[in-house]
Amino acid sequence: MSEIYKYIQMNPDGFFVLNNEAITDKDYGRQLLESMTMDSRHRPVVTFQGVHAYVEAFDEPLIVQQVEFNNQKWNAICLYDFSANFYLDSLSLDEWDRFHGITEQGVPFVFSRKAQNEFFNLLDEFDDDSITFQEKVYTPPLWPGCNADVEKESFWSQKYSEMDPPGWELGEPAKPLVEVLPQLKLVKSRILVLGCGNGHDAALFAQQGHIVTAIDMSLQALENAKKNYGHLTNLTFIQADALQLNPQFEGQFDVVFEHTFYCAIPPEKRDHLVKIWKSYLTDTGHFLGIFFTWPKPLIGPPFSGSEYEIKRRLDKYFKPLYWTRWKSSLPHRQGTELVVYALVKGNA
Repeated sequence: MSEIYKYIQMNPDGFFVLNNEAITDKDYGRQLLESMTMDSRHRPVVTFQGVHAYVEAFDEPLIVQQVEFNNQKWNAICLYDFSANFYLDSLSLDEWDRFHGITEQGVPFVFSRKAQNEFFNLLDEFDDDSITFQEKVYTPPLWPGCNADVEKESFWSQKYSEMDPPGWELGEPAKPLVEVLPQLKLVKSRILVLGCGNGHDAALFAQQGHIVTAIDMSLQALENAKKNYGHLTNLTFIQADALQLNPQFEGQFDVVFEHTFYCAIPPEKRDHLVKIWKSYLTDTGHFLGIFFTWPKPLIGPPFSGSEYEIKRRLDKYFKPLYWTRWKSSLPHRQGTELVVYALVKGNA
């Protein structure tokens, strides 16, 4: 495959979008869906007339509109009259009771409510934990799955002690952060960085004059951070479990920053993390986050996510002011980074 240099969005309903207009032409849309593959980093890519493009899907790359069972095959019918086969053992269930799965071609999908109702009608029976079809019982796992070790300090310190740096370690501040800060024009602020790792992002804030508190569970990560940035007097590193609410921090920060922590914690604790972000901010505070949005396989870390999920979690506590998929990411992150800047909703 030649170099990918384009992006194409998909809206919440599953339509491709170009120039802020949904593509409704069935032939064009179907050709795009027929060309869709997942690259080596599990990013959806389409090809049309020799042009390759990363797909910036709001939800899964395929939104299933109808479900059929014909000729002993399960068939997922999507927009543009595109259809693909899938197996029941590919299904998983998210916390909003939506079924996710993978087509025979390896492309992730999610059922619309209509499709899910049709699916239930085709089953022998179902309950909260399982589905039964042709007398075989399936127990869809939760999506995404979790490795319990991620809650242990030793798990992360081992990652930071290995000869090769962990995959999230860039050796420098995140590129979207470097590029978005001049646009935001933050006044001198009290900034909190949870899951700071080796401290590159926290140090960038401090170098720009902000008062920064950076927290991480890993002693090894903090040792690395202090070695590189301990000379910055306006940067304080604290060893703690960032998922444990610290009452002393409530209402004390102007900005809470997120980068590679949300995707590292057990997914079932993400709502709790969002509440922590809100609780640490002043009534006029702001949240700034860089999220990953690729539909990774079930088990992490990093754990998969989508704009759909992130929006569902943030909406209760924050009002987005800036929400954009980043176009100048590092090569291995292209097509996956979402930058969010939001105002806290006070006492929501």
